[in-house]
Amino acid sequence: MLRARSSVRPERLRRSDVVVAAVLAVALVAGGVLVWRTSAAATTRSVTAPTGSFPPPPLTETTPPAGFTEAWRAASPGTPVPLVAGPAVVTAADGEVAGHDAATGATHWSYTRDDAICTVASGFGQVMALYRNGSGDACSELTVLVPSTGARRVYSNPNALPGARLLDSGTLVALTGSRYLQVVRSDLVKTTEFGTVDTPDQPGRQPYPDCSLDSFAITQGRLAVLERCPGDEQDRLTVIAPDGGSDATTPEVVFSALLPGAHGQVVAAAGDRVAVARPGPAALEVVDGQGAVLSTTPLPVPDADLTAQPPGGVAATTSDDRHVYWWTGSATIALDRGDLQPAWMLPGTTGPGVRYGDAVLVPVPGGLAVTDPVTGAVARTIAVDRGGWTGAVQSAVAGSVLLEQRGPDLVALRPS
Repeated sequence: MLRARSSVRPERLRRSDVVVAAVLAVALVAGGVLVWRTSAAATTRSVTAPTGSFPPPPLTETTPPAGFTEAWRAASPGTPVPLVAGPAVVTAADGEVAGHDAATGATHWSYTRDDAICTVASGFGQVMALYRNGSGDACSELTVLVPSTGARRVYSNPNALPGARLLDSGTLVALTGSRYLQVVRSDLVKTTEFGTVDTPDQPGRQPYPDCSLDSFAITQGRLAVLERCPGDEQDRLTVIAPDGGSDATTPEVVFSALLPGAHGQVVAAAGDRVAVARPGPAALEVVDGQGAVLSTTPLPVPDADLTAQPPGGVAATTSDDRHVYWWTGSATIALDRGDLQPAWMLPGTTGPGVRYGDAVLVPVPGGLAVTDPVTGAVARTIAVDRGGWTGAVQSAVAGSVLLEQRGPDLVALRPS
């Protein structure tokens, strides 16, 4: 017996259902495109170099030459000091970080983002580029690049603001700030934070919140911060262990002490000692590992050198195996690496200077003072034509090439 067919036909999709489905599909595709466009990958252009593509560095000189000639120059407002990392001299401008040959300036690799650069420095032997977040003022895009190839090694989103500096202890890097700082290890995992935490997971873990963090110095196992806190009429020098122990949200304070006198600035840290300079009258104090002032040395420099905080809260210094060379703003002072006591001073300089062979080359108006690193005696002056530049000069050496950071420009000088 045949069964009669049902008179009910299968339900057909209505036109409105088709339209809704199409709209959803388009939205999903558009959303995916939007995510891709706003991701780091979409806004990054990376040109890497083959391993071993850099030529051998120029031979290191044993003594400064008779003269220097400009070899090349590049815009580099993103590097506060000349950056030499591995075989590369690194520049940073207009969102681009680039690795150059020291002798010729030829670009071997580049890493470019559409975001602005906050600062670029070396850390862990790598190149660390801190970018501004495209959606705001935060400097929250940190990328680590391999200096020999420019390849990206690791990436993170720290909490930093414009003006931040990257301070390298060799095993850890501190990202400074006027209210908050954090320290990261080589995989960019945060080891400690200090200061005012905007949205703390567990309130009450910071010992001195709501303070202004004015100047910084880092050494192996120690991070010194000079701060001004509400209710304190004196500077507070706080030294923390940057590795942070087991809990990154609770800083391990080695000591924190109030220092009487005019508002000062941290100059350097070495071992368990910290050097603090202050005006009125100008003097350098050396503080021990418990916060006690070991010595106070008068400095024959203008108070104006020490009244304002250094750019980014980081004193202009270089170092070698014997000394830390500190530029006050008008003079270069060599501090002993062991006890931070002043060894010698050279007035009328425009930067801290840098070790070059058996001498220290200290920038002065119109040239370089060839200085004995032990005594500070000036043997001669090498003439250097810096054009119209009369400001501060930060120096570094790559083989025989002398690098000068003159404001937003990096200039490479070769022996002549």
